[in-house]
Amino acid sequence: MREDVIEVLGTPTAYWTYGDEGAATTIIAVHGFRGDHHGLEPVVAYLPGVRVISPDLPGFGQTPPIPGRTHDLDAYAQWLTAFVDAVAPGSIMLGHSFGSIVVAAAVSGGLDTPRVILINPIGAPALEGPRGVLTRLAVFYYWAGAKLPARLGDALLRNGLIVRVMSVSMAKTSDPALRRFIHDQHDTYFSRFADRDVLHEAFVTSVSNDVRASAPAISQPTLLVAAVRDDITPIEAERHLASLFADADLVEIDDVGHLIHYETPDQAAAAITSFVAPSERGTR
Repeated sequence: MREDVIEVLGTPTAYWTYGDEGAATTIIAVHGFRGDHHGLEPVVAYLPGVRVISPDLPGFGQTPPIPGRTHDLDAYAQWLTAFVDAVAPGSIMLGHSFGSIVVAAAVSGGLDTPRVILINPIGAPALEGPRGVLTRLAVFYYWAGAKLPARLGDALLRNGLIVRVMSVSMAKTSDPALRRFIHDQHDTYFSRFADRDVLHEAFVTSVSNDVRASAPAISQPTLLVAAVRDDITPIEAERHLASLFADADLVEIDDVGHLIHYETPDQAAAAITSFVAPSERGTR
């Protein structure tokens, strides 16, 4: 693993490179909301022989916000396109959860890539998911965090108990060791956002958009790795989403929810390996 920083749209973007620099296949992996590059490391660990480049999204982890910009979908898509062009043009694109929205928007807007991989893609409005009530509570939570006096708002958004409730609500595994790992990951990385304003902007972006709008404009072969028990996008919506792409494969993973990258990273990686293997020649 190597850590680097490159300026993209005026923000010093931190990114990590895993694997052999001479690998035939390069994947650029974009993490989900409130996370950073650490979230996809369990999947990366099951991808030997593949070079994976994973940046922290602007405003999260070690990447500062984009100066002078509202962190809406256009800003994130422009940033990702510029990042790919600067670091590894022509790479395969991978996005998880919120990252799936960003990747799909960038590709539909012209980002050059031979293939697209979306893990736990957001295939329907979050407010319409099985836990729409909880999503509405989240809307109020992030709104309150942005509107309260700065010290109180920041404390609310970084509150450990609330982060744990989020973690418990998403985890499906009954394995106590795995649950401890998941909770530790969220405790450690879920509050590494730059400030409450960028967090609120990113949240609004995440619940105001989904992959459906971008899907018809994506002609590249696309892999969707979806969870049968996902509370954010029901599997029925994922099946419909797959039909909107020109060329899409849908892999469904049983007994897991929105945390495929933590609970079944080996299965996700197996699907990715099968998807990219036939096209390694000519890809980066």
